[in-house]
Amino acid sequence: MGMTGRSGGLEKARAKMLDAGVDAVAVDTFAHYYRLLEHGETGMIPESSIEPVDIESLADVEVPDEVAADAVAKTVAIKLNGGLGTSMGMERAKSLLCVRRGLSFLDIIARQALHLRQRTGARLPLIFMNSFRTSSDTLHALGRYEDLATEGLPLEFLQNREPKLLTADLTPASWPKDPDLEWCPPGHGDIYTALRGTGLLDRLIEQGYHYAFVSNSDNLGAVADPRVAGWFAQSGAPFAIEAVRRTVSDRKGGQFARRKADGRIVLRETAQTLADDKAAAADLEKHRFTSTNNLWFDLRAMKAKLDERDGILGLPLIRNIKHLDPADPSSPEVVQIETAMGAAIEVFEGARLIEVGRDRFIPVKTTNDLLVLRSDVYEIGGDFALTQVAADVPYVDLDDEHYKLVGEFDKRFPEGAPSLAKASSFKVDGDWTFGHGVQVVGSVELEGRGAQRVPAGEVLSGTDD
Repeated sequence: MGMTGRSGGLEKARAKMLDAGVDAVAVDTFAHYYRLLEHGETGMIPESSIEPVDIESLADVEVPDEVAADAVAKTVAIKLNGGLGTSMGMERAKSLLCVRRGLSFLDIIARQALHLRQRTGARLPLIFMNSFRTSSDTLHALGRYEDLATEGLPLEFLQNREPKLLTADLTPASWPKDPDLEWCPPGHGDIYTALRGTGLLDRLIEQGYHYAFVSNSDNLGAVADPRVAGWFAQSGAPFAIEAVRRTVSDRKGGQFARRKADGRIVLRETAQTLADDKAAAADLEKHRFTSTNNLWFDLRAMKAKLDERDGILGLPLIRNIKHLDPADPSSPEVVQIETAMGAAIEVFEGARLIEVGRDRFIPVKTTNDLLVLRSDVYEIGGDFALTQVAADVPYVDLDDEHYKLVGEFDKRFPEGAPSLAKASSFKVDGDWTFGHGVQVVGSVELEGRGAQRVPAGEVLSGTDD
């Protein structure tokens, strides 16, 4: 019998992955999603199938000190560090970006971890999930922290990779002038496959760890807080996610809801929202909570669930349509099969959500976010944790044409970020370069043609909203 049209694409993709040395379970996982894609699965979660969810707040929870201490002593911290910051024009690990005082995200994460170990006496291993593109840069940058690695555990494990598929026929895309671009990561839902495939999940359990705390390396608010660890331990839940109340800046992000069919908590990402449901998804009064991507799971419960499912957790599919070369809109259209790690919440009976303060969610997705982080809105203390010292985090909107790429952005703030502690919003249109010690007060909008300069020490004050 000849191969029928479409599955031929799967066989080619499978051969390509095995040829590149991809882990066998990762290949099986890819095949599982490929078949869903082939059968027209879109991963959409219609508004009619869900209802809003109410959750408890960390501020209201009693966590005895000894419960917190015991829980954090059994916790391992994992940082997702596979991202390149391509949307900001970077070609290296995004976490190498300088935050301030010459410290990068990685420096601050390492110092937060070392300080927390000192304070709690816990082993608290820190392990990075890198991609084939971020591994060597990251290990090089962390080389100066000789006490960072925990004996008997690696400092990193690698996420898997999979072929990008042509949307036309779902065959693996070919791009001889830059073959690296033929591959993509399978989304951060791959963490579970990778932890199991590398043997790390078993090793952590053998060494007496019970809980994993996972977060994004671009979120410096995500420290392995003993109080949150204690809440998770005493909840007895197999899986939990820290949520925050959505604000205007989270309109685009995913949201939590409860599935009417079985009462399970689900996480609906933007890519899983139907066009007709966009307004409901953006309604901050209806769907009030978004994910910080700070996750807690019980290592033994995760192992049991993966074993029961032959290594395939069965997370919902996300179809991500892109161009093969993101920088070249004339390159062929491809589909990247992805899953989100937070979506594992629907796989576990008894999974929980906890509302945390905004101080645990300070993500940097754009240079707008980077400017806030480099300004005086946050203070970095002796424990290297970030404390919000401004009353509010201002809304920043810099002109994409001049500030979207890190290199261009840096040129326009040669003396560092302006003071934003008293700003409510800051919008820049056009090409402005800022001198030393500029202050933004209230709601400020700059516009102008041609290159403009804001002189040192200038106070830009606008309306108070």
